[in-house]
Amino acid sequence: MAKSPFSIKLPFEPAGDQPKAIKQLYDNLKHGVKEQVLLGATGTGKTITFASVIEKYGKPTLVLTHNKTLAAQLYRELKELFPDNAVEYFVSYYDYYQPEAYVPEKDLYIEKDSSINDAIDRLRHSATKSLIERPDTIVVASVSCIYGLGTPEFYEKLRLQLYVGQQIDRQELLKKLVELQYLRDDFSFKRGTFRVKGDTVEIIPSHAEDRIIRVEFFGDEIDNITEIDLFNRDIKQKLNTTVIFPASHYVIPRPDMVEAIKQIQIDLEKEVEEFRRQGKEIEANRLWQRTNYDIEMMLELGTCKGIENYSRYFDGRKPGEAPYTLMDYFPDDYLLIIDESHVTIPQVRAMYNGDRRRKENLVKYGWRMKSAYDNRPLKFEEFLQKIERAIYVSATPADWEIERSKGVIVEQIIRPTGLLDPEIEVRPTEGQIDDLINEIWNIKERGERAIVITLTKKMAENLADYLEERDIKAIYLHSEIDTIERAKIIKELREGKYDVIVGVNLLREGIDMPEVSLVAVLDADKQGFLRSTTALIQIIGRAARNVHGKAILYADKITPAMEKAIEETNRRRKIQQEYNEKYGITPKSIKKEIKELISLEEIGIYEYAEYIPEDVETEEDLMKKIEELEKQMWKAAENWEFEKAAELRDQIEKLRKLVGVVK
Repeated sequence: MAKSPFSIKLPFEPAGDQPKAIKQLYDNLKHGVKEQVLLGATGTGKTITFASVIEKYGKPTLVLTHNKTLAAQLYRELKELFPDNAVEYFVSYYDYYQPEAYVPEKDLYIEKDSSINDAIDRLRHSATKSLIERPDTIVVASVSCIYGLGTPEFYEKLRLQLYVGQQIDRQELLKKLVELQYLRDDFSFKRGTFRVKGDTVEIIPSHAEDRIIRVEFFGDEIDNITEIDLFNRDIKQKLNTTVIFPASHYVIPRPDMVEAIKQIQIDLEKEVEEFRRQGKEIEANRLWQRTNYDIEMMLELGTCKGIENYSRYFDGRKPGEAPYTLMDYFPDDYLLIIDESHVTIPQVRAMYNGDRRRKENLVKYGWRMKSAYDNRPLKFEEFLQKIERAIYVSATPADWEIERSKGVIVEQIIRPTGLLDPEIEVRPTEGQIDDLINEIWNIKERGERAIVITLTKKMAENLADYLEERDIKAIYLHSEIDTIERAKIIKELREGKYDVIVGVNLLREGIDMPEVSLVAVLDADKQGFLRSTTALIQIIGRAARNVHGKAILYADKITPAMEKAIEETNRRRKIQQEYNEKYGITPKSIKKEIKELISLEEIGIYEYAEYIPEDVETEEDLMKKIEELEKQMWKAAENWEFEKAAELRDQIEKLRKLVGVVK
């Protein structure tokens, strides 16, 4: 194989089962194995393993995971491992998203409402740009990457190449920028805009946030191209050439737009006539008016609100044909790594049906043309067709992954640190709370932390309060806490602000917490998803990064799920223990720097710097400020001062984006 374009910078040499797993995975890829499983026990360093495989295999790679929190962690880790390569981040860019919907029972139309995170939108453009320009690209993405995206052919075709000495009229350049969805803004200069001063045009590209491309003309010729720092206006470098990519993934060449609109008009007449044949005059008129308004906007501005609902026409797709997604920006021989595959795969499978159900009412009642159905995520079978080479990574791979890989399973059981899987004890439920408190006090004396899993939210709330009354610093972590706040709580657990996190489902974090040495599962013998074999193995693994790791299952009987989880954990412990004895290894707890789990500074935060209040110096100050503003907002709402409440709400949202940035 040709020399790999990737260059990994490992903090330490692979150890434990890592060298064996790296070799097996790479050899399988070389020998044409299409899909395989990396069964890696928690804390064995799976990221180091698949990163090393990426370097050896040398192909652009998509790392797919099930939530933004885990994606942010992987993004940071891979950027550190591949400092000289293009490591990109592609997740949903919505801070808030209310999808378009219609409730016929109430005759209620809900218009699409959303708040786009500009920093994440920039990173999405950076990802697609890198995939087109660089063979050494790794994209860490959430499952939103299987949602429809503009065609890569147009995105690449419409990029604007500029070079010194190029013959181009200044007005022609401005016209091309507008076609690429750039906005002229001489005052609020930001990403995706340009401004004009005499013979100079300044552009902030869609993939940038801190630099300006300045193009200087001499007559109808480009005389100079300079890259300038946005903030201090220093010249960073002189350029001979530069490429400006479209400001939107849904940009369409004008001739294609005109042809597509002709087909939209033909289909619109058919659908309106169909409504009229059924005696649905209201629906017919509604569809006619809404769609013609959209057409008018597209002809005038090149876009419209909800333009993605017409994407099938622009892409040249037939009804029902799969949309273009991020996966289409990758070359055919790319590598797909699905992290926490036992959770990520079911998410991918579920996305299409939920989207289809919502749109059925919109089409049925004339709010959208049938083409809205084709602005959608991939169906599961379409997703599978786009897989060329895949590695499913999980401590608990599901039957589906094992079957798909035809039994090609690479095990990574032995940790570089020599740590064993936690000991498991089954204890009776009678007196479980007093027993638990005693255990928590034992680990508190060692400066360690605990995680407690309860059966219901009410139990978790009550237990957290009960522990607080007994001088144990506890907090209840529930599903209504947003991503940033969850990340903050986990960071504070690691720092020692809390001794215990109590919750119903703490599986979805995917975050390293080496300070946790005790996991306790109350009512472990109750049936259900969160007491399944997979769930139990995953939660037991939370204590696998600490040398004193222990899991206590409070139960009055051993269920089949418990039995399998205990058997698998003991199997792994036996392998690990024998390895340690053979090589004279003494287990050591993992030491990991406490960082912000989701630091927006790493994914572009400069545009929010102006919103830092003068009296905020630390993250604690920031959280107090947010709390204070929330009280003011609710008070304003109670007094019917809705404009003031809305202003405060917007201010709070801006401040929330700064959590993890203020030091």
